Amino acid sequence: MIRVYGIVQGVGFRPTVSRHADKNHIQGSVCNKGPYVEIWAQGSENKLKDFLKDLKYNPPKRSSILKIDVHEVKESKKFKGFEIIESKHEQGEIFVSPDIAVCPECIKELFDKNNRRYLHPFINCTCCGPRLTILDSMPYDRVRTSMSEFPMCPECEYEYTHTETRRYDAQPVCCNECGPEVYLIGRNERGKAAITYTRKIIQEGGIAAIKGIGGFHLCCDAGNKEAVQRLRTLKKRPAKPFAVMMRDMETAERECEVTEVQKEVLDGHQKPIILLKRKRGGRVCDAVAPDNPRIGAMLPYAPVQLLIFTYEDDIVMPDCLVMTSGNISGAPICRDDNDAVAELSKMCDVILSHNRMIRIRADDSVMDFFEGKPYMIRRSRGYAPLPFMLSSGFRGEVLAVGGELKNTFCIGKNDLFYQSPYVGDMEDLRTVKALKESIARLETLLEISPTIVACDMHPRYNTTYVAQEIGIPVLKVQHHYAHILSCMAENDYPGPVIGVSLDGTGYGTDGTIWGGELLKAGYDGFDRLGSIKPFVQVGGDISAREGWRIAVSMIHGIYKDRTEAAEIVKKLKLCDKKNCSVQFMMADNRINSIISTSTGRLFDAVSAVLNIRKQSSFEGEASTALEFAAEAYEEKYDVHGSESRISDVDNIQLPGLVCKNSDGQLILATDILVKKIIEGILAGKDVQMLAYFFHKKLSEMIAAGCVRASQSTGINTMALSGGVYQNRLLLKMTVNSLRKLGFRVLTHSLLPPNDGGIALGQAAAAMKYINRLKKGEEYDYVCRFAGKSRED
Repeated sequence: MIRVYGIVQGVGFRPTVSRHADKNHIQGSVCNKGPYVEIWAQGSENKLKDFLKDLKYNPPKRSSILKIDVHEVKESKKFKGFEIIESKHEQGEIFVSPDIAVCPECIKELFDKNNRRYLHPFINCTCCGPRLTILDSMPYDRVRTSMSEFPMCPECEYEYTHTETRRYDAQPVCCNECGPEVYLIGRNERGKAAITYTRKIIQEGGIAAIKGIGGFHLCCDAGNKEAVQRLRTLKKRPAKPFAVMMRDMETAERECEVTEVQKEVLDGHQKPIILLKRKRGGRVCDAVAPDNPRIGAMLPYAPVQLLIFTYEDDIVMPDCLVMTSGNISGAPICRDDNDAVAELSKMCDVILSHNRMIRIRADDSVMDFFEGKPYMIRRSRGYAPLPFMLSSGFRGEVLAVGGELKNTFCIGKNDLFYQSPYVGDMEDLRTVKALKESIARLETLLEISPTIVACDMHPRYNTTYVAQEIGIPVLKVQHHYAHILSCMAENDYPGPVIGVSLDGTGYGTDGTIWGGELLKAGYDGFDRLGSIKPFVQVGGDISAREGWRIAVSMIHGIYKDRTEAAEIVKKLKLCDKKNCSVQFMMADNRINSIISTSTGRLFDAVSAVLNIRKQSSFEGEASTALEFAAEAYEEKYDVHGSESRISDVDNIQLPGLVCKNSDGQLILATDILVKKIIEGILAGKDVQMLAYFFHKKLSEMIAAGCVRASQSTGINTMALSGGVYQNRLLLKMTVNSLRKLGFRVLTHSLLPPNDGGIALGQAAAAMKYINRLKKGEEYDYVCRFAGKSRED
C-alpha cells in the first residue's frame, strides 16, 4: 500500500497513477482520501520498483509531492486490473490545489477550428483550470464543486472516464454543449454574441467588467489614455498603477524588460502580475502607471481572457488591456452578478458574466523579483492556499485573522500553515463580511476546528473584533513581532533572530505607534531592543496620506527654535504660515498627536521635504516615488562604478548612526539624517542624489543597529520584514551591508513582507503557545507575545 501526500488533489494525480500502473503492468487501485492519495499496487518486484520511480519522478505537472509512504502488506485481496475507485474521506492534513492557469495544450485546442472545444470559454483539463475557487468540500471531486450543476454530455463523460484522454478524471471537464455559458448582464447577448459585444466596447474605448476565475476585472484599452483616465475617474483611483494584461510573451517583451527567470514565472501555471521595468516607446500609455518606471504585467490565465484578445469576428483588438480588480475602492473583489450590478455597473459600459459560481474569491497575485527570485507583494490566485511547512513538531489547530490592511488570514494544522487568498482592507464592512465567509469556507475545506485565534494587539481593529466574535480563546500578538515571526516561519528558521521590522503603522506595547523596530525575537516571545528616532506624528489618520504634515512635525522636533523651524517650512514650501502654526501648536499640546517610530511616515516626510510627493492618493505613493528617484540616481550615475559619484553621497557626513537613550534602547539617528537632507535641499543639492543618500544612510544605520544588537545578544541571524521592505533598493542595501558584516540574513520570497503576510506570524505564535501551554506558563507566554513583562 502506498500513500502519497502533498498537492495531489485537482492536478490529475489519480489518472496519472492509473497510466503508470498500466505502463508497468500493475494491478490495484487508487483512491482520493482527502489528506492523501492511497494506492494499492500488486506486481513483480521489478515492476513495483519501476512504478514507484514513475510516481516519484513523473508526477503530474501541477502536483507537489511532500512525501510517499510505502507499506508492504502480506495479505490483501487479489486485483484483476487497475482502477480509480470512489473517493473516501479520511482525517489528516489536507492539501487544496490553487487555481491553475490554462495550459498550452488547452490553448491549442481553444483556437483549433476542428476541435469540439473551439472558442470554449471554460476549456480545461487535468493540468489546468479552476480548483480552489469552485470547491465546496474535500475530497476534490466534481460533485463537491460548483461544476456539479452542469451534467456532462456523452463526449465529455467518455473523456472523464477513459484513461487514454487528456481529461481522464478532470473534475471541471465540460464543452460548448454541456458547460457554463457567458452572457451580458442586462442585455440579451449570450455566448459568442456576448464576447463579440464586449470586444467591441473595449476596442471603441469603453470599459468592460469581466468575470474570470476568482472574481471580476475592470478592463479597457491600456493604450487609450482617455479610456484609462475615465476608468481612473469612475474608480476614484487618481494615480495608483493599474495592472496590464498582455496578449502574449512577445507583447510583454515589446513593452517591458523581462529576464529569463521572469519569463518562466510570467508564462508559468500561476501567471501572477509581475512588476517589470517598462521600455521606452511602448504602446501602454503613461496614465496606466503615472510617474512609475514599472508596469504590473500579466498574461491571460483564463480562457475567456484569451478570447477577449482573439476571436472569430472582424474586431481588431489592442494587445495590451488594463485588467484591474473589479471592486469599489476598499471593498473585496466582486464575485457574482449581484455584486457586479451593485458595485460595478456605474464604472463600466458592459458586464460580461457567466453562470459558474465562484465559491471563494481569489484576486490576482502580485510579484516583484529580488536577487533573481520571486518577491511576493500579494499572494493569492495560483499560490493560495498552498501551505508553508515548518519542521517544528507542532501539534494543534489554530486560526490567525491577519492584518487590518492587505488582509489574508492563516489556518494552522500541526506543521502546516495555510495562508488564504487576498481578502482586502478591513476598513470596509463588506470586506469584514468577506473575511468571515472565507474563514468559514477554508475551515470547512481543510476540516479544521481551531482551538485558539490570534489577532493584532490594536483594540479597535475590525480584525480584532472578528477574532473576539468567534467564541474561542484569543491571543493578541504584537504587530511587528508577527512580521518577524512570518519571516522566520517562511524560512523555517527556529530562531532566535534580530528582527528588523519596518512599516507604516503598528500598535506598540507602550501605546505609541511603532514602525521602525529592532527586536530580539523567537517563537517564545520578543524584546524591543531599539527603533528609529521617535517623533511626534501630528494629524491622526490623515497624516498617513499627507506626508507634509509629518515633515512639518519632524522639523518642529529637530529645530528647537520655533522661528527657525517655521522659516525652514516656508523655504521648503510644505504649507502656508497658518497651517504651520496649527501643526506646531498641535505638536506642543499633543492635540491629535502621538509618539511614533513609523518608518513609512519617515519616508513620506523625506519625500515631502524633497518636493517629490507632499501627499498621497494611495498607500505608499510618496515612499515609492522617493524610491524611484533614488533608483534613477543609481542608474543614471552608475554609483557602483563611479567613485566621483559615490563621493557626492559619502561626503555628506553624519556624526553618529546609532546611540542609546536613557532606557538603554538603541536609537537610529533618523532625525539627524532628515536634518542633513533638509540642509542638502536648501543648499541646492540634487534631489535624486539626496533620495539615494537617504536610502544608503538609513541602510547603514540599520546595519549599525544590528551590530550593536548582535553584540549584546550573541545572535548573528537577522530577519527583515514589514511593508517598507517592498522597497527593493533599501532591501538590497540592507542585505548587502549585513552580509558584508558576516550576518546571516533572512528575507521573504513567496510570502509578502507587508501586512498580507502577517497572519503566518500570528498563527506561528498561536501554535507555539498551545504547544507550550502547561500549568504556570500561560500568562508568561501571553505577555511575551505582546512584549510585556509579568509586572506589566
